[in-house]
Amino acid sequence: MESNQLNSPDSLHKGLDKDTSLDELNTEFDLQKFGIGKEDVKNEIEKLSKQGNEAKENKGLFTVKTASRWIEQAKARPIPQMLFGGFWFEGELCILFADTNLGKSVLAVQIANSNSEGKQISIVFKLEAQKQKVLYFDFELSDKQFEARYSINFEQHYTFDNNFLRAEINPENSDYKENGFENFEQYLYASLERSIIETGAKILIIDNITYLKDETEKAKFALPLMKYLQALKKKYGLSILALAHTPKRDLSKPITRNDLQGSKMLINFCDSSFSIGESSHDKNIRYLKQIKARNTEIIYDTENVCVCQITKQYNFLQFEFLNFGTEREHLKQPSETEKNEIENSVKALMETEQELSAYAIAKRLCPDESKFNSFKVKISRIVNRINSSNNSNSSNS
Repeated sequence: MESNQLNSPDSLHKGLDKDTSLDELNTEFDLQKFGIGKEDVKNEIEKLSKQGNEAKENKGLFTVKTASRWIEQAKARPIPQMLFGGFWFEGELCILFADTNLGKSVLAVQIANSNSEGKQISIVFKLEAQKQKVLYFDFELSDKQFEARYSINFEQHYTFDNNFLRAEINPENSDYKENGFENFEQYLYASLERSIIETGAKILIIDNITYLKDETEKAKFALPLMKYLQALKKKYGLSILALAHTPKRDLSKPITRNDLQGSKMLINFCDSSFSIGESSHDKNIRYLKQIKARNTEIIYDTENVCVCQITKQYNFLQFEFLNFGTEREHLKQPSETEKNEIENSVKALMETEQELSAYAIAKRLCPDESKFNSFKVKISRIVNRINSSNNSNSSNS
């Protein structure tokens, strides 16, 4: 029994703690004779101790450690650096979402260019990480469309750093069966992973996430996709920016996580997220708003959005920071005419079909099913106001 205890990793490690110099270590043979030094013994004991601890911590799918051990392990890792101000940090799976034609790809290329050159876009959109390779998967633009954005009438082209790697689908090699795969999705994922390995890029931008999985607005499709991206991130130590669409939204309402297609699963499983909004007062003005953050507090919320304009300075299409503002300054304000039209429609239904509830009236009048929840609240307020007014008139008469 004593022999087993002495040879266990824990007992060896405890003995090492008492005498880290190994001066009093008694052995039955001459270590020096076999070319074994005290440091070799110490390193072997530490190795055995580590293996013993790892075996104890391994619980099948889970690794279980004390909170203190997790912190000790984390201390050895580098602190995540900013890749795009407080919006996106190293090691994060970040989702940038917006409606069509608001400049998602323009901003994504600008972020990729910033990281590939090692130059920050502005003092607001700070870059802390070192210059490095960026792999940009472009499922949106053709090479000619890309050229148009970064040239002057297809001449005097912008010169990108060679760290900026752009990938698009090769139509001549798109047959998954010829390449030995059961379906296109398997071929796509394998090719994506191969590109990561062979380029050595640690920053990945996917434009657009919908291409990786159809119908991302449905949880059964969004969940496997997010699990795949998170696994890819951890396996290769990546920072991923994935672009996503929003369904058509009510421009009078602030942007929320519910505006993202497949919002519940996509938002729940990403590390951070931000969105681009369009100003209702000037079609050239955009604002950036944080939706989710883990490495920092949310700084750019509805009371402090980053107001920008899209400009083409010489041969580079980009977002130009203007100032900070509130989101409500850029939201569409319903006109008095629109308010009166809705109220008149509610009054007409209440008079002709008195048994209708506020919910039923909202169902009848709602122009867009995706906006029903906010619309029914508005209708309920109108119904209550009309009922209160009618009751007041009845009391006075």
